[in-house]
Amino acid sequence: MSKQKRTRRSATLAASVAVVTAASAASLPLAFANADSDAYKAAPKPTVVLVHGAFADASGWNGTAARLRDQGFTVRAVANPLRGPDYDAAYLQSQLQSVKGPKILVGHSYGGAVITNAATAIPDVKALVYIAAFIPEKGESLGRLMEQHPDTGVPPLPTAPFPFTRPDGTTATEVMLDPARFHAAFAADVPAATSALMAASQRPITAEAFGQPLKSAAWKSIPSWALVARNDQAIGPSLERFMAKRAGARITEVNGSHAVMVSRPDAVTNLVKQAYRATR
Repeated sequence: MSKQKRTRRSATLAASVAVVTAASAASLPLAFANADSDAYKAAPKPTVVLVHGAFADASGWNGTAARLRDQGFTVRAVANPLRGPDYDAAYLQSQLQSVKGPKILVGHSYGGAVITNAATAIPDVKALVYIAAFIPEKGESLGRLMEQHPDTGVPPLPTAPFPFTRPDGTTATEVMLDPARFHAAFAADVPAATSALMAASQRPITAEAFGQPLKSAAWKSIPSWALVARNDQAIGPSLERFMAKRAGARITEVNGSHAVMVSRPDAVTNLVKQAYRATR
């Protein structure tokens, strides 16, 4: 082969290599761009905010919180002041304003009234999840709901009211459950040793909370889910069903006591996941 032919062949081969290399190089940024696009499409999961009710504290959510965290959710269990729907809603709103991004609010018992009263002021609440909870209408009080919808299978709560003095000298009344009857009334399907600790650490609620009408009903504008505890001896299961149906909530029923978030954290977690999948 002449030197001239070898030179032309080398030039042609070099040009081909250059074209292939250029094409491969051009394809690499596109591949990375597609990977980045997919990453951006995978939006972070919402923060799940857990709000306990009367005669309980945030530790009642421990089983649920652990499961949700295992599923990749950020979780915050709020210490509900139990001072009344207005006070507690304002406190919860302050907490929510510090949580960036979308949120799912989960309320147990009286905590359901609190999230109902608070959520309309927070624009990025995606879903409300009610666990054996009150779901009041605007203008309703919890005491009125219980009076208008008695459940013959649920005896009166064994409450023990006691007066206390405020710093300004005025007096008020708080209510707690009789520790000796706490297990049967609140947590019948929880191990006795656990319910004894729950009774000892229960948070009392001001008596005023049951007579204060709600100023807002967030379920009218925010999708909601509800877990009805069929064996509830604190809020009548029939009342839970009535409120959930009225709110248009997606309802799940389980055999459980009022402390269903302690005895059935799997069911609570599954309901939160349903709300997430439906609203993401």
